Amino acid sequence: MKRNMEESVYHVNRLKGKIKIDGDWEKEVWKNVPALEITNYMGDKPKFLPTTFAKLLYDEKNIYGIFQVQDRYVQCLIQETNGHVSGDSCVEFFFSPDNSNPLFYFNLEINCGGVPLLQFVTVPRKEYLFLKEREISKVEIAHSLPKKVFPEIEEDTVWTIEFKLPLKILEKYAAITHPKPGVKWNANFYKTASTTSNPHYLTWSKVNNSIPDFHLPQFFGTLVFK
Repeated sequence: MKRNMEESVYHVNRLKGKIKIDGDWEKEVWKNVPALEITNYMGDKPKFLPTTFAKLLYDEKNIYGIFQVQDRYVQCLIQETNGHVSGDSCVEFFFSPDNSNPLFYFNLEINCGGVPLLQFVTVPRKEYLFLKEREISKVEIAHSLPKKVFPEIEEDTVWTIEFKLPLKILEKYAAITHPKPGVKWNANFYKTASTTSNPHYLTWSKVNNSIPDFHLPQFFGTLVFK
């Protein structure tokens, strides 16, 4: 498998104690967790480049994540699970949890109003399944902005998304190489807002492609569980 020449690596700490999914970036459980930054852009440089950070934690049963976005031109219209949330101000976590099939991946996309999309992909844009709404409802999501944001917020705005993703809901679709010290997954993190007045396509692990496309798992970076 072709790998990114400038490979991005993120070390995922194990959760100690309990966590409340409330979207609070400043709470104690996240304070000593390293953050990654989503800095690469695809296509034309947008008029405003949001600053986006993400953090992950794990335990035997779940992956926990939080995003903080320092943004402008924020909009959220999609209200339906598995709708076109990436058109809104949106953060995304793509990950390959099966070490025997590193190009198979799940994509979890959550708009700034907390509405998710979750797919399992075996061939990008050709062979994929949407997880069922009852399965996706088991993903706990907290969002700092209202569920609907319109008209667009043009001034500086900071928003957060936090999630708890149960590994059990993924097992119907793929074998899971369960997180434990030394286990590695391939993954990428994205920030987008394709139908706002400031369209942009930002990536954590650099994607070398002439047009914006997040569905290129050969450019995923690496998660290393600690």
